[in-house]
Amino acid sequence: MVKEESNLHLPRILCLHGGGTNARIFRAQCRGIVHRLKDEFRFVFAQAPFSSPAGPDVLSVYSQWGPFKCWLPQSQHPQYPSLETVSLVDKTLEDVMRRDDLKGATGHWVAVLGFSQGAKLAASLLYRQQEGRSNTKFRFGVLLAGSAPLVFLDQDWELLSVFKSLPRTLDLDPVLTIPTIHMHGLRDEGIHRHRKLFESCTPNTSRLIEWDGDHRVPIKSKDVALLVHQMREVADETSGGRNSVLVSLDVKTLVSCLEIEVEA
Repeated sequence: MVKEESNLHLPRILCLHGGGTNARIFRAQCRGIVHRLKDEFRFVFAQAPFSSPAGPDVLSVYSQWGPFKCWLPQSQHPQYPSLETVSLVDKTLEDVMRRDDLKGATGHWVAVLGFSQGAKLAASLLYRQQEGRSNTKFRFGVLLAGSAPLVFLDQDWELLSVFKSLPRTLDLDPVLTIPTIHMHGLRDEGIHRHRKLFESCTPNTSRLIEWDGDHRVPIKSKDVALLVHQMREVADETSGGRNSVLVSLDVKTLVSCLEIEVEA
């Protein structure tokens, strides 16, 4: 494990766990990703503010790792959380970022990475940033098994009422243009929702990796290598380091992805 004081200068990635887990569990789930990118990024794991039952299959491995948390309480509307919820989520994220600054970290916050509910939140944060309604400056997002629709993260009552009053027959899915990497398992029961989130992003700024797995963070070397390769490419392209065009990956190109040589 990299000593925290040795990577304070690195670009930072904000990491959001899934519902029914917590920051400690997500760090363990992401160990393969973090290990491969430990010299390139500083990963900062946030803990959601709301109590939650343990997520699917969590107790079989992490039963002693509670308490378990979630970002969006199940008792609320899945797309329009209360203003109090949005405010608390924002405060939670601001606090974890501020605490990292106080540790001496100086790297830019270049990306947000999330799994499941954390990926839904990550995509929603990116969309709010894109619309000019936040102060974040994330350059890209990594969405692991994230589901559509996006969550309305705005504290403007008037704007919220307008959105809620629109006819449900209208196709008003937001188009996310900030670069994103989507990864989900082909045996994930929610894959149709994950694909819907991918389709909500513009084709020329989004990449898709579909792997042979279910609803979990990939940990096998070959699967992690695919994701890490894409993260390096998008990070390079969004930093201005190369004047290149983002390539959209889909299921048809997955075979060629498997043949790419990736750094250890």
